[in-house]
Amino acid sequence: MDSILEMTRKLALKLQSDDRFIRTQMAQTAADDDIELQKTIGEFNLKRATLSNEMSKENKDNDKLKQLDSEIREIYARMMSNENMTAYQQAKAELDKLVQNMVAILTVAARGEDPENIEESGCGGSCQGCSGCH
Repeated sequence: MDSILEMTRKLALKLQSDDRFIRTQMAQTAADDDIELQKTIGEFNLKRATLSNEMSKENKDNDKLKQLDSEIREIYARMMSNENMTAYQQAKAELDKLVQNMVAILTVAARGEDPENIEESGCGGSCQGCSGCH
């Protein structure tokens, strides 16, 4: 019989052949190849760094901070409205939900509970701050 870690590796390979994983990889590639999106991400990162530098100054210019914040929000909105970014975000959310459900099943099983009775949920497996599964 396979060891648990060998079975986990097989499960990981199965995950990588799942449509949700494949869609996420394809969407990430499309986003990475989108020159306009990459320019917008670069612009966002530079503006965010500028804001961070301004915030760390002793004598903050509140008008400049408000202007930078406004510009960052506008750039972020453009970035998130890009069709390749939207497709990536949707695909990634579906994959994340699958992985969270997998982790929840393993976590509950490790606590001695029946993994067959675990329903799909938004549970990430961490019980910190949770009101309970039952």
